[in-house]
Amino acid sequence: MSEHVSLAANVPDLLVGKRLDRAIAEMFPDFSRMRLKEWILAGHVSVDGKVVTKPRAKLIGGEDITIEAEIEEAVTYAPEDIPLDIVYEDDHILVVNKPTGLVVHPGAGNSDGTLLNALLFHFPDIVHVARAGIVHRLDKDTTGLMVVAKTVEAQTHLVTSLQARQITREYEAICTGTLTGGGMVNEPIGRHPTKRTHMAVNEAGKEAITHYRIAEKYRAHTRLRLRLESGRTHQIRVHMAHLTHPLVGDPVYGGRAKPPKGCEKELLSLLRNFGRQALHAAMLSLEHPITGELMEWHAPIPDDMVRLSACLRQDTKDNYIETY
Repeated sequence: MSEHVSLAANVPDLLVGKRLDRAIAEMFPDFSRMRLKEWILAGHVSVDGKVVTKPRAKLIGGEDITIEAEIEEAVTYAPEDIPLDIVYEDDHILVVNKPTGLVVHPGAGNSDGTLLNALLFHFPDIVHVARAGIVHRLDKDTTGLMVVAKTVEAQTHLVTSLQARQITREYEAICTGTLTGGGMVNEPIGRHPTKRTHMAVNEAGKEAITHYRIAEKYRAHTRLRLRLESGRTHQIRVHMAHLTHPLVGDPVYGGRAKPPKGCEKELLSLLRNFGRQALHAAMLSLEHPITGELMEWHAPIPDDMVRLSACLRQDTKDNYIETY
């Protein structure tokens, strides 16, 4: 459940020269500075009818400020002793390597057993940070690296960096079909017009840019390295399906498995029974939100994708015919 908030006010003279986030904190004292800043970053605040997403934007006085936003009903989630693979931790952030099958945030059909529940158990003080410090998400069956903020200050900086596309995320994937070279997909993504739980390339959607390069070619599949500029829901899965090269095992966008003709039974079984989209967040790079230090982490490719790659590689080798 959520409550719609509609606010409007004129910037008084005493706030001339103030930053937008600080000014609206004084204009609308019923809401926390953190919440108001999040609304700015999310595009819910307009100045003289124009959306402004920079909290530091200076005001000259007399502007009309409007806010149209939603307040989610407060929900208390229970801490749960769920193991976490922690790649890095300090007083401000932690980086986890998420396994397949772990939902990031509670929602419809997943009220517990999530990464958020685990964070509340292992780091009790994180309850004071919105969304238990979760800055970005991975799909339930996508594995790999995620950064989590342990303090409000760290989360604010990380959200700003993410909005400014200053956090680098690189993925490993295996798709159907053979690509001849790398490239970029620059296609907006929004809700599917008829399937409300699906996303799709949609002209009315939000900008989405995915860069990809070939890591290894197989007989009828390709292993890719992909880098995101934006972070839309299901972005890589939707973009690769749009190129008619959906990810192996993708239950939503992948369609039927397409084994190479005459392949061995092991590969045939792997492709038909691969239980998730073959997608892994392999690298994460960012400036530390407090120290400013450039940091980078790598997560090893999970066993199921390693095995699939090995079988595809062997199939390619077994069926290679040298021409003279």
